[in-house]
Amino acid sequence: MKKSLLALVVASLFPVAAVADVIVYGKANVAIQHADEVADSRVELVSNASRIGLKGGEDINSSLKVIYQFEYQTEVDDGTNGSQTFGQRNIFLGLQGTAGTFIGGHFDTPTKVAQEKVDLFNDLEGDITQIFKGEIRASNIVQYTTPTFGGGFAGSVAYVTEENDGTFKQNNPAGTEPGNGISASFGYTSTMLYVGVAMDQDVEAEGVDLIRVVGRFNVGAFQFGLLAENYDNGVVDEDGVLVSALWNVTDKWAAKAQYGQSDVKMADGESASIGLDYKMTKAATLYSYITKVENEPETRDDTYVGVGLDFKF
Repeated sequence: MKKSLLALVVASLFPVAAVADVIVYGKANVAIQHADEVADSRVELVSNASRIGLKGGEDINSSLKVIYQFEYQTEVDDGTNGSQTFGQRNIFLGLQGTAGTFIGGHFDTPTKVAQEKVDLFNDLEGDITQIFKGEIRASNIVQYTTPTFGGGFAGSVAYVTEENDGTFKQNNPAGTEPGNGISASFGYTSTMLYVGVAMDQDVEAEGVDLIRVVGRFNVGAFQFGLLAENYDNGVVDEDGVLVSALWNVTDKWAAKAQYGQSDVKMADGESASIGLDYKMTKAATLYSYITKVENEPETRDDTYVGVGLDFKF
């Protein structure tokens, strides 16, 4: 269990039983990059979803446990997230038992989680959010996740509740009525293989449907990934596909590449990235990348070249 000085300070303020299972975790991810965009060219320091969180729980009995997580994003480069120092990420309270896990709060939908490890440039300029939709962290959401069965199968279903300040209003400000949404996923996971299918209905906005299929295959020192997506908002019906490959050259060095083509977020959108990682320690990774994002007509023709450090704790 990861423990830190902060966890010990928290424990000193409350009864031992109340914080019997507190884990302090997070990561600092900072890169310096040259951004050559259509409207500007600059050198910048960027914080890539750096975060800190608390998670844990307490046993009710031998088969049921209360669980929680409070995770916040912070910008290492300038210390602010808009007008705030911290921004909410995955936050929930729930119950975990032999029959599965039930949580409620503000967190990633099953469709977003279904991308698994296929996006090799997650949180960087090559993140799939550049050309795909479905990467939603919803508010006022409740979710049930099955226990793992059959050697690696599991599923999740989430309901975004009908609240005026919920996902519907946030993503569709012109709407005058509250809405609700459903997100669900089902997949099989093993060390060698992952396959999953997911769907969103009315999660981004009322009348918007999304289907995502994901696969990962590991063989020896190589990992190959595939993600395909269909997006239908009642006006446009668009598709996209992404492929990725990672080669663990040694136990320290890894080379990776990723290419995606999608009309989901912008017409003829393309994103291509290559990168090289050096694992300095179990927690610290030095990385470099080159990413190109473009589309036709050229509303985007951007190139990013950077080097960064990712430290997890």
